[in-house]
Amino acid sequence: MNRPSTTGRLRRPRGLTRARAALAVLTVAASVAVTGCAASSGATTSDGLTTLRYQGWNDQVTLPELAEALGYFDGKIKLDWVGNTISGPQDIQSAATGQTDFGGAFGGAVEKLVSSGAPIKAVINYYGADAKSFGGYYVLDGSPIKSPRDLIGKKIGVNTLGGQNEADVFNYLHAAGLSEADIKKVELVTLPPPNTEDALRHHQIDVAALSGQFQQLAVAHGGLHPLWTETQQYGGPFDGGQYVFRTDFIKKNPAAVRAFTTGVAKAIEWENTTPRQQVLDEFTKIIDDRHRANENTTSIKYWLSSGVPSKYGVITDKDFDLWKNWLVTTGSVKTVPSSSDLYTNEFNSYAKTAG
Repeated sequence: MNRPSTTGRLRRPRGLTRARAALAVLTVAASVAVTGCAASSGATTSDGLTTLRYQGWNDQVTLPELAEALGYFDGKIKLDWVGNTISGPQDIQSAATGQTDFGGAFGGAVEKLVSSGAPIKAVINYYGADAKSFGGYYVLDGSPIKSPRDLIGKKIGVNTLGGQNEADVFNYLHAAGLSEADIKKVELVTLPPPNTEDALRHHQIDVAALSGQFQQLAVAHGGLHPLWTETQQYGGPFDGGQYVFRTDFIKKNPAAVRAFTTGVAKAIEWENTTPRQQVLDEFTKIIDDRHRANENTTSIKYWLSSGVPSKYGVITDKDFDLWKNWLVTTGSVKTVPSSSDLYTNEFNSYAKTAG
């Protein structure tokens, strides 16, 4: 499998309409998913240990990686890292086409992929925004950009097309009353998250979408401030994205899916209830021990919280409702999939505990 680059080359799509080209990629992914599924199921050994192939994130520890390190998979599954991704839509596309066994993306991307016919289903929330961790859209101090209308003709650095950043930008501009013609004049520039701050400071972009430890690192460097944040935009904490499996994999390996989902649920609560320094120490140890190329722990110290507000990552309908206006208004989907087609909490052993 080809590993995505994490270098800082700029690709400059011409406005939000270019994002619709990304939908074609997702549709193609769905069309080949059936042929990819048969050969891609996780390998299970004679002792019942199932290997799950997945993509990680550079300089970060994902919840499944943490769950494995803490022993929360109870010896039932083993993770097999096949490379890194910088894009949720690409990550779930890889799962849908059988290149990996699970992937994670924001709810709107899950809805689009399911709508296009991909046989995937979400099993647990894995990111979002809480009181400590939330995404924001940052400008340099002294920037002339003060309002939504000031973004016309400007460049916003995002990690991918078709992801939550695109939905946030559209929703922000649409809510401010900008016309579709004006919204199309706002240009999205795709950048790996580790390079976004640098692009802003070198004036290659006008606004930077920043979240997590990369946001905190940029804020610590000073000289910038948020034009708006996710929590301001959506009225408080929310769950933004989910891990998905192919439906054929779920049917064939229900015990493995349950072990994964329940282990990730425990990892979420461990992050939410463990002293911060202990979490940072564990992250640092995991990154140091895996010896991946071009990776360091510099930004780890800026981690603040899991960013998952729902107890044990349990999914609800509202986790997908945030993106319906964007999906329908932009014509990304003809019909939003039903809840039963999008997700299940069946494999989260803590779902009842969470209420």
